[in-house]
Amino acid sequence: MDEHRENSPDHLTIRVQAQDDPVSRVTEQDTAEASVRYPHVVIRGPVFGFAEQRPEDGPRWRLLSDMDSGFPQHARDGLNSYLWFMARDDTEDRTLRRRLLAAVARLETEPVDEVSVGDTRYRVVRGDEFARIGPDGLEPPRPTDPEPPGPLSWGLGDRSVSRTKGFVIDHAAAVGFMTGIQRVELLSLAYRAARYPEEVRADSLRALQTHPGVVLLPAAFAFAEEKEDSWEPVCVSLPTPHDARRSMVNHLKEIRPMLYDVPPDEAEEDARAAEEYLTTTPRGNELRVRGRCFRIVRVERLIRVGPGGPETSRPSDWDPEPPMRLHPVMDEFGNIVRD
Repeated sequence: MDEHRENSPDHLTIRVQAQDDPVSRVTEQDTAEASVRYPHVVIRGPVFGFAEQRPEDGPRWRLLSDMDSGFPQHARDGLNSYLWFMARDDTEDRTLRRRLLAAVARLETEPVDEVSVGDTRYRVVRGDEFARIGPDGLEPPRPTDPEPPGPLSWGLGDRSVSRTKGFVIDHAAAVGFMTGIQRVELLSLAYRAARYPEEVRADSLRALQTHPGVVLLPAAFAFAEEKEDSWEPVCVSLPTPHDARRSMVNHLKEIRPMLYDVPPDEAEEDARAAEEYLTTTPRGNELRVRGRCFRIVRVERLIRVGPGGPETSRPSDWDPEPPMRLHPVMDEFGNIVRD
């Protein structure tokens, strides 16, 4: 295996290694059963984040954010802020601060997907969210998916720690047998349906050649509403099933009546159903109210990898906002310059 890795490019190498510990064995069995019950994949759409590559990392990149931005510019803005606060708070080196602020200046005026600060590269990274589906609908959380320990908290400020931020994108790292099989199956995943614009389909098929490898991120979770012939996601992807359950309860009790013109009797019925859910089935994966069905769903994400590392945004990715200045001007001494 080691010799194979040395002789093959990392972005084309999938190394499978036996996982002998009890937790891994149960997780592998869970994955195998899910692949039978939910054999099909539906693409939810692209997501974006940003990552860094340091000289000591070799070909590997480390995510510095969640992969939860819907547009490339949102991820560029996140990188802009990350570098600005690093310049303000994390260094007294004037040379490094100048380099950080030069990168910030570019991100304020240009829709660039990569900047360098010294020997460190920063890149906007593109991924795809997808879910698995079977005869009974979208896949719910698996028994081995992470749940918060101890008493459950329903306060919105208690979101779990991200399992994506800090993730190392290493295509050649050893994975379990089922994960290896999944990655092989996903190598050809692309936007092929006629409902996608022609340029989206063309870019997606081109990416199979330019970035032929795939890396799976830790699973995330959301809640979706069942429609007549589909499932409609209602919230962003969150770190654990309980985060998605908490979001679902808050949506029915607070968000929906605040944002939509909901008749008072319907709002009261939704709130009662949400309250009953959190007191009687707080780890349940479905909530039904007024003939509507909401389900906690498992969301998977992949990043395509090529010889130069993870894929950045595509020309056809929708990007409705331009770059702009997000923070005050700072000088090389760390002083804020008032306009």
